[in-house]
Amino acid sequence: MNSPRVIPIQPEPAQDDGPEMVSLYASQAKVYPRSVSGRFARWRWVMVWLTQLFFYGLPWLNWNGRQAVLFDLGERRFYILGLVMQPQDFIYLAALLVIAALSLFFFTAVAGRLWCGYACPQTVYTEIFLWIERRVEGDRQARMRLDAAPWSARKLGRKALKQTLWLGVALFTGFSFVGYFTPIRELSRELALGAFSPWEWFWVLFYGLATYGNAGYMREQICKYMCPYARFQSALIDMDSLVIAYDTRRGEPRGSRPRKADPASLGLGSCIDCTLCVQVCPTGIDIRQGLQNECIACAACIDVCDDVMGKMGYPPGLIRYSSGHAMEQQLPHAALLRRVLRPRVLIYAGLLSLTCLGFALSLVQRHDFAVNVIKDRGTLARQVGRGDIENVYRLQVINSTEQAHRFKVEVLGPPGLALASEPGLSVPATGIGTLALSLTLAGGEAESHRGQVLPLQLRITRERAPGDQGAGESAITEKTTFVVPR
Repeated sequence: MNSPRVIPIQPEPAQDDGPEMVSLYASQAKVYPRSVSGRFARWRWVMVWLTQLFFYGLPWLNWNGRQAVLFDLGERRFYILGLVMQPQDFIYLAALLVIAALSLFFFTAVAGRLWCGYACPQTVYTEIFLWIERRVEGDRQARMRLDAAPWSARKLGRKALKQTLWLGVALFTGFSFVGYFTPIRELSRELALGAFSPWEWFWVLFYGLATYGNAGYMREQICKYMCPYARFQSALIDMDSLVIAYDTRRGEPRGSRPRKADPASLGLGSCIDCTLCVQVCPTGIDIRQGLQNECIACAACIDVCDDVMGKMGYPPGLIRYSSGHAMEQQLPHAALLRRVLRPRVLIYAGLLSLTCLGFALSLVQRHDFAVNVIKDRGTLARQVGRGDIENVYRLQVINSTEQAHRFKVEVLGPPGLALASEPGLSVPATGIGTLALSLTLAGGEAESHRGQVLPLQLRITRERAPGDQGAGESAITEKTTFVVPR
């Protein structure tokens, strides 16, 4: 019988230089976007102006002697132009969130990340901060040379000026943000006197430094790694969605050539491989590699590519808004637009329209006061007088107008039921009034209803105040019950 073969195990020779450390992380290369001009660049700046005029200017508008838009968390009231929203109006916030989600679905299905490219706060403030950086340090090559140069008085001065301007914009943004929650004129006086409360200091600095860090330093990293929209947009678009696309059939093979050379004779496509589309991209991607999650649809590559095509004497549109099917099948523009109106888009449009219509109708039909009726939990029912039965209720009236009103209470119920307390109450502007209601059922009627729970209604009517130019009286009817003991 043969003995088994033994394979000797030799020890690994010791390494003199110690263990090797392998990093699983790569440092983020800084992106230096090149400035670009064109029709889409102009649209981006139109959106920058519109969004920032709205954000910075809205808190300074007045309405009926108060700030037009104010979210007063301390008093638990939101003022939006002529509307006064109370905590029970939280349903409207939920409706706005649903409308925002459906709008996002609709626009993404139609044309990809339009929101990201033109109106997202991250994009807007990055565009503002980049503009400041270009004005102070120069365009792409100048900024790269300045960062690579050793520290000097010139470099220190430019960097300090840029940081000062960035911080100024960021802190003013934080101040404006807090101005939506504290009246901004009052906030301005507190700032002038140095009398900010600790929470006001915290939120001004927090929001300002968040703007400074996100728009000044993190920039494309927010869009690429932190924003969830880049991840789930692939579930919202399909081959008929309008996205920024590179025409591979026309552009390849790419290569440099003299301006007057015929690309066909050289076996080349229209792309001259200038890489300007990469240099202008704020996220640093190459659109020629196809649609990527990092693309925010800012269309800077379209502007610069069309400019290059014009200089070369080629037709524009090598990079353009198109769809996957249009690129594959070389569809004309009219056919491309027709395919945008597909079932998914129509469903999103229908749901969005219905939700907006319901939201608008709900606001139009909304009462400017609300009523809560609560039964006394201590004593459901008791006998008073000569066999009369009494039930006690707590009536709460919430006045959502900016004028004091008086409210009248009426009882609609079985015969013999009467209101034994004050039949009305006055409620201050945007205030809450409470009234203890005592309802009694006559003894004779109570005998025939022993052991029963009788339905009844309380009708609360807002009386028209002198000089009130509104629609006059309005009423709310609340259902409750009257308990008759055995």
